[in-house]
Amino acid sequence: MILSVSRRTDIPNYYSEWFYNRIKEGFLYVRNPMNPHQISKINLSSDIVDCIVFWTKNPANMIPGLQELQNYKYYFQFTLTGYGKDVEPYLPDKRNDIIKTFQKLSENIGSEKVIWRYDPILFNEKYIPEYHIKAFEEIASQLNGYTHKVVISFMDLYAKTKRNTEKLNIKEISNSEIKEIAGKMAKIAIKNKLSIETCAEQIDPKEVGIAHGSCIDKDLTEQIIGCRLKVNKDKNQRDECGCFESVEVGTYNTCKNGCKYCYANFNEQQVEASVKLYDVNSPLLCGNIGTKDKITERKVKSLKEEQISFLQVTDIF
Repeated sequence: MILSVSRRTDIPNYYSEWFYNRIKEGFLYVRNPMNPHQISKINLSSDIVDCIVFWTKNPANMIPGLQELQNYKYYFQFTLTGYGKDVEPYLPDKRNDIIKTFQKLSENIGSEKVIWRYDPILFNEKYIPEYHIKAFEEIASQLNGYTHKVVISFMDLYAKTKRNTEKLNIKEISNSEIKEIAGKMAKIAIKNKLSIETCAEQIDPKEVGIAHGSCIDKDLTEQIIGCRLKVNKDKNQRDECGCFESVEVGTYNTCKNGCKYCYANFNEQQVEASVKLYDVNSPLLCGNIGTKDKITERKVKSLKEEQISFLQVTDIF
């Protein structure tokens, strides 16, 4: 299986010690967000976990313990934008801290295993297209040689994000405007030796030299693990999403980054309540097991193709 750590919260930033403890113990619990009394037990054996995809905005706390993952294959989706404290209030300074952390992580695990994400791109009176182009170019120049790929996406205003971003006065952006800024970012990416992809965008980015991407990337995962995988598209994601199936281990309302555009936090009060339940030794992230809860072991297995098929053999020759 491919483990997603995590779309719902920044585990590398705030809960890396918990995750390392779960790796040592060999399992963790995940509460079903649609059925709170249903808890899945996930086997974390390295024989079953084919690859781990980490999602983060600041993995500084995780870097010192990376040796705990020596038996696992993994890569990072690292979000690094040009926003200030009005949008991403609890992140360290980008120029003096986050960029250096990106570089350090890359030096530790290899530039092919760190994917830069400049997303989501939103527009208002402050964050105009010219601002994003300038920020993107500055960051790209600093990450030149530390990553091979950048992923961009534009803000989708869900009901929760509309509420959380109300004070930002986000403006609607047309498809023509999206293509224009994406085209400029593509040129900057090429200049800095980066391939560039979009994430779950409805527009056709090929017109401006950009490919549709997938965060849970089959090709990249196969390159990292050195083996073919038998996987299907993730049915739980949007139609535009190119990701392949994975097992999500995070919990909503537990991320302390405080990003105003976040879809995984419902409100600050719920986040505060959840964080108080954090126990580094618990198999469950930020929660207690109640008398009505039912724990069921989830059936998971390796997705590796153990034998080369006839078609693959003919491809070689």
